[in-house]
Amino acid sequence: MKYTELELVPNILRAIQDLGFEEPTTIQEKTIPIIRKGMDVIGQSETGSGKTAAFGIPILEKIDVTKGLQALVLAPTRELAEQIKKNLWQFSKYKRTNIINIYGGVGLNPQIHSIKSAHIIVGTPGRVYDHLRRGTLNLRNIRFLVLDEADKMFEMGFIDDVKQIIGYANKNRQTMMFSATINKGVHMIAERYMSHAHKIKANEYVSQQLLRQIMYQVRRHEKFSLLVHLINTENPELAIVFCGTRREVDFVSRNLVSNGINAMPLHGGLSQNQRNNIMQKMHASKIHILVATDIAARGLDIRNLSHIYNYNIPKTSKEYIHRIGRTARMGDKGIAINLLDERDHDNMRKILNDHSIRIENIYTPSFQRIQLPTFSQDSRNNRFRGNNYTSNRGKSSYRGHSSPYSNSRNYHE
Repeated sequence: MKYTELELVPNILRAIQDLGFEEPTTIQEKTIPIIRKGMDVIGQSETGSGKTAAFGIPILEKIDVTKGLQALVLAPTRELAEQIKKNLWQFSKYKRTNIINIYGGVGLNPQIHSIKSAHIIVGTPGRVYDHLRRGTLNLRNIRFLVLDEADKMFEMGFIDDVKQIIGYANKNRQTMMFSATINKGVHMIAERYMSHAHKIKANEYVSQQLLRQIMYQVRRHEKFSLLVHLINTENPELAIVFCGTRREVDFVSRNLVSNGINAMPLHGGLSQNQRNNIMQKMHASKIHILVATDIAARGLDIRNLSHIYNYNIPKTSKEYIHRIGRTARMGDKGIAINLLDERDHDNMRKILNDHSIRIENIYTPSFQRIQLPTFSQDSRNNRFRGNNYTSNRGKSSYRGHSSPYSNSRNYHE
């Protein structure tokens, strides 16, 4: 199917064509006609599937620019809120729609001023609820309410804020909820606050043709050295290194820079101005390696991303798929590289229980051992010190012979 077959209004279709998009994704094709009919929708789809366009296009078609606030989109993180706003702005290029962000970490007064002229607000639950309590935001006339990445919002503890926000909203609104998984919070919102919601599921599988997935096994105190070796060997144009904690993000980013690699950290401990500055540099190709936590990386739209490095293995297959789904998009090839030390094996076993995931077990290459001030990357264990370990002539060639996995190159074959 082509976008032209969806019979979009001309100014929206023209903006989409300007972006070079020709065919809607599965979630867009299934969802846009339903939302146009005014139905409540629960859309289940993975990251990178085009959910913003799925709800944004039909909402923008119905926005009356002569009126005030008509739509509220809630997102779990500031980065995702920024990205949704950017996408909606691109789709409304030929329609004068005022779209604003409201989230924490920045001043209230500029937001209060912007709210007065907004047609669409994209915000995080905490700050939106703050404005409602202060009386600086009125949702009595909104026509559309969207909960994006609802499962993640509820996992982050926003469910009470979301319920309070819904209580302030126009009772005759159209409600749309998008989620990678359908958890208890999603079920509760659907049953209590949605009217005969139409459920749409778009299965997104990892493309084995476009995305190569590999794992290396390494001792914990040598993991950073292997990461540096791989980055220097492969020289990715754009890559994300995923870490489990803020502390580890800072450790990896700082030491990558000290080893001549152009990297910057991204996590929730940074101010909004710092985070915005980092993303501007990333989009301008002034940064080639972004070291991030899962939460901070939610909703980031980084094109031409060729490599994903999992410095720590996530706990679930869903989080793993969410990470690796950021590469091998739009027909481009990509690679996901997993670095396993002794702490990661349990998580990897859980991931490999998902038989849609196939990861090659690659013999770890010889690499130069890097001396660092400390190999401790979390507050629980400070035993590893840079000079406490010796290596064979500065090299490591850990072959994984004591691996809990077989030496098969492809799991689940």
